[in-house]
Amino acid sequence: QVQLVESGGGLVQAGGSLRLSCLASRSIFSFAVMGWYRQAPGKQRELVASITNGGTTSYADSVKGRSTISRDNAKNTVYLQMNSLKFEDTAVYFCNARDRNRVDYWGQGTQITVSS
Repeated sequence: QVQLVESGGGLVQAGGSLRLSCLASRSIFSFAVMGWYRQAPGKQRELVASITNGGTTSYADSVKGRSTISRDNAKNTVYLQMNSLKFEDTAVYFCNARDRNRVDYWGQGTQITVSS
């Protein structure tokens, strides 16, 4: 069973920065793609950023230019650096890993709260 453990969330003022980490219980080489999703109260879960095994990244328009997803294969960890945080970034952020059989694994989520 794969475990994904997120960390790095918290309370931050608008304009601030946070870096989320997602530690996987097995080699992240085994996943075709890893990503970060978020879900705000009353809203659907949405993709924030993703990174493939080959290092190709993709971002939601709402975070493009102020967020960076990266991976450290040696540490089995994926990161999401978020800068210039806005109130509307407030949400629970979930780490996702999809393996080559298209099976999805999820972390438990970490809360980011941005105060205006």
